[in-house]
Amino acid sequence: MSAWLVLVALTPGACYAPPVDAPIIDPFRQPPCEQCAGNRGLEYATPVGTPVRAVAGGTVSFSGVVAGTRYVVVDQPDGFRATYGRLGAAFVGIGAQVSTGSVVGTTTAGFYFGLRVGETYVDPAPMLGTHRYRPRLVPTDGSARRPAPPPTLECR
Repeated sequence: MSAWLVLVALTPGACYAPPVDAPIIDPFRQPPCEQCAGNRGLEYATPVGTPVRAVAGGTVSFSGVVAGTRYVVVDQPDGFRATYGRLGAAFVGIGAQVSTGSVVGTTTAGFYFGLRVGETYVDPAPMLGTHRYRPRLVPTDGSARRPAPPPTLECR
Protein backbone atom coordinates (compact mmCIF):
# COMPACT_ATOMS: atom_id res chain seq x y z
CA MET A 1 0.00 0.00 0.00
CA SER A 2 2.79 2.46 0.79
CA ALA A 3 4.28 1.95 -2.69
CA TRP A 4 0.96 3.00 -4.23
CA LEU A 5 0.95 6.20 -2.13
CA VAL A 6 4.44 6.99 -3.44
CA LEU A 7 3.24 6.25 -6.98
CA VAL A 8 0.30 8.63 -6.78
CA ALA A 9 2.39 11.37 -5.20
CA LEU A 10 5.01 11.17 -7.98
CA THR A 11 2.78 10.93 -11.03
CA PRO A 12 -0.84 11.94 -10.65
CA GLY A 13 -2.76 10.73 -13.69
CA ALA A 14 0.26 9.09 -15.34
CA CYS A 15 -0.54 6.94 -18.33
CA TYR A 16 1.94 5.00 -20.44
CA ALA A 17 1.43 3.16 -23.71
CA PRO A 18 2.04 -0.58 -23.19
CA PRO A 19 5.61 -1.67 -24.00
CA VAL A 20 4.38 -4.51 -26.26
CA ASP A 21 1.18 -5.33 -28.12
CA ALA A 22 0.40 -8.67 -26.46
CA PRO A 23 -1.88 -10.10 -23.79
CA ILE A 24 -0.84 -10.13 -20.13
CA ILE A 25 -0.66 -13.75 -18.99
CA ASP A 26 0.52 -13.23 -15.40
CA PRO A 27 -0.37 -10.05 -13.49
CA PHE A 28 1.52 -8.28 -10.70
CA ARG A 29 1.35 -10.13 -7.37
CA GLN A 30 2.92 -8.30 -4.41
CA PRO A 31 5.15 -10.75 -2.51
CA PRO A 32 4.45 -10.92 1.25
CA CYS A 33 8.16 -10.35 2.01
CA GLU A 34 11.28 -9.17 0.18
CA GLN A 35 12.50 -12.71 -0.61
CA CYS A 36 9.04 -14.31 -0.95
CA ALA A 37 7.48 -15.55 -4.15
CA GLY A 38 5.25 -13.25 -6.17
CA ASN A 39 5.31 -11.48 -9.51
CA ARG A 40 6.97 -8.09 -9.31
CA GLY A 41 5.75 -7.02 -12.75
CA LEU A 42 3.63 -8.10 -15.69
CA GLU A 43 4.26 -11.14 -17.87
CA TYR A 44 3.21 -10.92 -21.52
CA ALA A 45 2.69 -13.66 -24.13
CA THR A 46 4.88 -12.44 -26.97
CA PRO A 47 6.24 -14.18 -30.03
CA VAL A 48 10.02 -14.20 -30.43
CA GLY A 49 11.28 -10.94 -31.91
CA THR A 50 8.43 -8.68 -30.78
CA PRO A 51 9.67 -5.07 -30.57
CA VAL A 52 9.74 -3.63 -27.03
CA ARG A 53 9.07 0.11 -26.78
CA ALA A 54 10.03 2.40 -23.91
CA VAL A 55 6.93 3.47 -21.97
CA ALA A 56 8.67 6.77 -21.14
CA GLY A 57 11.92 8.50 -21.94
CA GLY A 58 14.92 8.35 -19.66
CA THR A 59 18.47 7.10 -19.20
CA VAL A 60 19.49 3.45 -19.43
CA SER A 61 21.00 2.48 -16.07
CA PHE A 62 21.42 -1.23 -16.85
CA SER A 63 21.63 -3.29 -20.01
CA GLY A 64 22.87 -6.82 -19.63
CA VAL A 65 22.29 -10.41 -18.64
CA VAL A 66 21.41 -11.63 -15.13
CA ALA A 67 21.22 -15.40 -14.54
CA GLY A 68 20.88 -16.02 -18.27
CA THR A 69 18.11 -13.44 -18.82
CA ARG A 70 18.65 -10.15 -20.70
CA TYR A 71 17.28 -6.94 -19.13
CA VAL A 72 17.22 -3.21 -19.83
CA VAL A 73 16.43 -0.75 -17.01
CA VAL A 74 15.49 2.85 -17.80
CA ASP A 75 15.53 5.55 -15.11
CA GLN A 76 12.68 7.89 -15.99
CA PRO A 77 12.52 11.58 -15.03
CA ASP A 78 9.13 10.98 -13.33
CA GLY A 79 10.88 8.94 -10.60
CA PHE A 80 10.13 5.45 -11.93
CA ARG A 81 12.61 2.79 -13.02
CA ALA A 82 11.20 0.66 -15.83
CA THR A 83 12.54 -2.87 -16.26
CA TYR A 84 12.21 -4.61 -19.62
CA GLY A 85 13.06 -8.30 -19.27
CA ARG A 86 13.35 -11.56 -21.16
CA LEU A 87 14.82 -9.74 -24.10
CA GLY A 88 16.28 -11.67 -27.00
CA ALA A 89 18.25 -8.57 -28.00
CA ALA A 90 18.88 -5.18 -26.39
CA PHE A 91 19.40 -2.18 -28.68
CA VAL A 92 20.56 0.27 -25.99
CA GLY A 93 23.53 0.36 -23.63
CA ILE A 94 24.20 1.90 -20.23
CA GLY A 95 24.04 5.69 -20.38
CA ALA A 96 21.93 5.81 -23.55
CA GLN A 97 19.06 8.28 -23.67
CA VAL A 98 15.78 6.77 -24.84
CA SER A 99 12.60 8.55 -25.79
CA THR A 100 9.01 7.48 -25.28
CA GLY A 101 8.13 4.79 -27.81
CA SER A 102 11.70 4.07 -28.93
CA VAL A 103 12.56 0.39 -29.39
CA VAL A 104 14.85 -0.79 -26.59
CA GLY A 105 15.01 -4.43 -27.72
CA THR A 106 13.10 -7.48 -28.90
CA THR A 107 11.55 -10.30 -26.92
CA THR A 108 12.15 -13.97 -26.46
CA ALA A 109 9.02 -16.15 -26.24
CA GLY A 110 7.56 -14.11 -23.39
CA PHE A 111 8.28 -10.69 -21.93
CA TYR A 112 8.48 -9.09 -18.47
CA PHE A 113 7.74 -5.45 -17.62
CA GLY A 114 8.15 -3.95 -14.16
CA LEU A 115 8.14 -0.54 -12.49
CA ARG A 116 9.96 0.52 -9.34
CA VAL A 117 10.14 3.61 -7.21
CA GLY A 118 13.62 3.32 -5.75
CA GLU A 119 13.78 -0.38 -4.88
CA THR A 120 10.02 -0.73 -4.28
CA TYR A 121 8.14 -2.62 -6.97
CA VAL A 122 4.73 -1.21 -7.91
CA ASP A 123 1.94 -2.64 -10.04
CA PRO A 124 2.39 -1.18 -13.53
CA ALA A 125 -1.08 -2.24 -14.76
CA PRO A 126 -2.95 0.86 -13.47
CA MET A 127 -0.38 3.05 -15.24
CA LEU A 128 -0.77 1.43 -18.67
CA GLY A 129 -3.37 2.66 -21.12
CA THR A 130 -5.09 0.74 -23.89
CA HIS A 131 -4.93 1.53 -27.58
CA ARG A 132 -8.41 2.17 -28.94
CA TYR A 133 -9.19 2.20 -32.63
CA ARG A 134 -11.98 4.43 -33.89
CA PRO A 135 -14.81 2.56 -35.64
CA ARG A 136 -15.08 3.42 -39.32
CA LEU A 137 -17.02 2.49 -42.40
CA VAL A 138 -15.31 0.48 -45.11
CA PRO A 139 -16.33 0.41 -48.77
CA THR A 140 -18.40 -2.52 -50.00
CA ASP A 141 -18.19 -1.63 -53.70
CA GLY A 142 -14.63 -2.89 -54.16
CA SER A 143 -13.01 0.57 -54.01
CA ALA A 144 -9.82 1.01 -52.03
CA ARG A 145 -9.97 1.55 -48.29
CA ARG A 146 -8.63 4.76 -46.85
CA PRO A 147 -5.86 4.34 -44.27
CA ALA A 148 -7.14 3.92 -40.73
CA PRO A 149 -6.56 6.81 -38.34
CA PRO A 150 -3.98 6.19 -35.63
CA PRO A 151 -5.24 4.69 -32.38
CA THR A 152 -5.73 6.81 -29.30
CA LEU A 153 -4.41 5.93 -25.87
CA GLU A 154 -7.24 5.42 -23.39
CA CYS A 155 -6.23 5.68 -19.75
CA ARG A 156 -8.02 4.51 -16.63
